[in-house]
Amino acid sequence: METVHVKFGTSQYPPPPTPLSFVGMAATDSLFLYSVRAPRNWDEAANTGTQVARARICEAMAHLVAERGYAAVTVADVVSSVRISRRTFYEHFEDKESCFLETYRIGCENGIAQIDEALRALEEPDWRTRLRVSLETYVSILAAEPHFARVLLIDVLGAGPRALAMREQVLAEYVAHYRGLRERARTEEPGLPDVPDEFLRALVGGIAELVQQVLLERKPKDIPDRLRGLTDTLVSFAEAVLTASA
Repeated sequence: METVHVKFGTSQYPPPPTPLSFVGMAATDSLFLYSVRAPRNWDEAANTGTQVARARICEAMAHLVAERGYAAVTVADVVSSVRISRRTFYEHFEDKESCFLETYRIGCENGIAQIDEALRALEEPDWRTRLRVSLETYVSILAAEPHFARVLLIDVLGAGPRALAMREQVLAEYVAHYRGLRERARTEEPGLPDVPDEFLRALVGGIAELVQQVLLERKPKDIPDRLRGLTDTLVSFAEAVLTASA
């Protein structure tokens, strides 16, 4: 199992990749192509082709799992959806579980990288601006990729212990993000309390629960708009936790 590396709002990571466009697939339309970099020579072009192939398979896996649930999806379903051979699938992934884990990992890393990019584009923002921008970006990503939103928040729970372990790593990344906001907030507003990490974990879980409720209760066509409309609620909720007094 691979660790999810990407951190929020740091400068140690390279700029986001140059977007690529391929027949039938535009980078702006897929979370899974976000990390694919434009090749600069023929050796890199070969590697790019491999990355694009994996991205297509992961995209199909996310859509199928969102529609049918993890347990119901088979390798044959993925192969048929992407229009590749089983041999090609197994050149990239050991089995269905490894494909799902890679789908989850890539989606999470690319989502966090987009939030990081949005934060790095800000010019000396205060902590409240950083909070709003990070949540606006998070919600926009899920609204644009509602199938992955289901994978991220619902289907991962039934995909086995390795998936749950990876989910814990992702949750830890978000807790670290809000820990950094907490410290920034206390620096800018010294009167604010030191919010315990347990509260930050509850904040991350509460945000996930509110998004999950939209995914479960709304018709698919209504989900993107409803998710975008959730931004103000999430910001108010996060501010309440980060500024809570005894």
